[in-house]
Amino acid sequence: MDIEKRMAESTYLLTEAAVIEALGRRTDVRLHPGLLNAPLIYDPVGRECLIQLYQGFIAVAEAAGVPILLATPTWRANRDRLAAAGMTHDLNADAVRFLRELRRACSGRPDRIGIGGLLGCANDGYRPKEGLSPEAAESLHAWQAERLAAAGVDFLLAATLPGLPEAVGMARALAATGVAYIISFVIDRGGRILDGTPLEKAFGTIDGNGTRPPLGYMINCAHPSFLQASREPAMVMRRLVGYQANASSRDHSELDGSDRRQTDDLEDWGRGMVALNRAYDVKILGGCCGTGLEHLRIITRHLS
Repeated sequence: MDIEKRMAESTYLLTEAAVIEALGRRTDVRLHPGLLNAPLIYDPVGRECLIQLYQGFIAVAEAAGVPILLATPTWRANRDRLAAAGMTHDLNADAVRFLRELRRACSGRPDRIGIGGLLGCANDGYRPKEGLSPEAAESLHAWQAERLAAAGVDFLLAATLPGLPEAVGMARALAATGVAYIISFVIDRGGRILDGTPLEKAFGTIDGNGTRPPLGYMINCAHPSFLQASREPAMVMRRLVGYQANASSRDHSELDGSDRRQTDDLEDWGRGMVALNRAYDVKILGGCCGTGLEHLRIITRHLS
């Protein structure tokens, strides 16, 4: 998929609902302590669970007749974590092959399924003080970015980033691959990145980083109400291309490690997501913690 062309041609694109959280609540699979869901592609039961999740997302998009973007289960599959886990497989390339096989087997429109190579921050996505410097981030994340790009992803996605310095380094690493890429931040109730940086500064810093800028920016792991869109500068909303929202408006500290799925009113969530598209042309819409197929369906119900 040419993601830039698809975004220009489409009113909106779906992306996933919760994946890691959904798998973590199952009793038939176990997430790896360091790599989370990534090694499940090698486990027969885990692989089938992943297939079922992705097929559910695809089915919602096909029923609505819209494109969908899927991300490889590689959020924690960076060089250092793979080495610490003793992983000898080329996990990033294998994860891309896994999704490419799933796309080929699709009975609908495989050309409407985009595959993103997913990267995450080195440490805790809710604790910006654990983030890397730009230089350290570029050095660490270049290895994974290169492997995902070489395996044939349609775009790269660095997601759940809580601080600007590591995001700057990740942007450099992703830009060097030549593949289209997106940077996605976590924000607080005031609409700032978790390290306190306003979105305008974050977007402007990375856009002016001296390398090829991202296709755009996303927000993930935050309820739609956290973004004060009407108060943001025009530049922010022009460069914001996607939102993967939590189902709950609770703070991240309340959600982290919760043993129950946390959700607010579904209709209210849907109205917030749809408004981002209708008022600001935010194209990529999906769910993060606490969300399921019903959250994707409410988007398609209003926009298709």
